[in-house]
Amino acid sequence: MVNHAGGISVIAFVVAVAISMGYYQFVYIPEANAKPTLPEAVLNPAEELKVNIAEGASLPTNGQFFVPKETRGTIGVSNKVVWTNTDVTGHTVTTDNGYVDKINGDFDSIKQLGSVIPPGGTFDFTFTEVGEYPYHCEPHPHMQGSVEIVENFA
Repeated sequence: MVNHAGGISVIAFVVAVAISMGYYQFVYIPEANAKPTLPEAVLNPAEELKVNIAEGASLPTNGQFFVPKETRGTIGVSNKVVWTNTDVTGHTVTTDNGYVDKINGDFDSIKQLGSVIPPGGTFDFTFTEVGEYPYHCEPHPHMQGSVEIVENFA
C-alpha cells in the first residue's frame, strides 16, 4: 500500500497559493487602488474659497504671503480652493505633509501644473476629505498657509 498523503499535501498547497495570488492580483489590488465614489457636491462644490498670493510675498519682510493665511471650507459646499498669484514672482502651493487626494492626486501645484504659478496665474485644488492641510511655497518656504475642510452638518 502506497501513501500519497505527502504528494496530495504539496498539490493542495500549490493550488492554495495560486488561488491566493490570483485573488490578490485580480481582486484585492484593483479594489484597493480604485478611486472612491463620492457625491457630486464633493467633486464639484457650489462655492470656491479664494486665496491670494500677496504682492511682494517672496520677501520675508513683507508680512503677508497667502491671504488669508488660514482658510476653512465645508465638505460638499466649499471644499475647492483657488489660489491667485497677484505677485510679480512665480510661487507654488506645496503640501507640508505629503497629502495625496484619492481623486485629485498630489496637493502640489508644481506636480499639477508642471511649473510654478506664474504672475496673474491661478491654481485650484478640490479636497475630497475632511482634514487640515498645511502648505508652503517651495522656492519661498517662509510663505506658509493652511486649509481646513470640516464636515457638513446641514
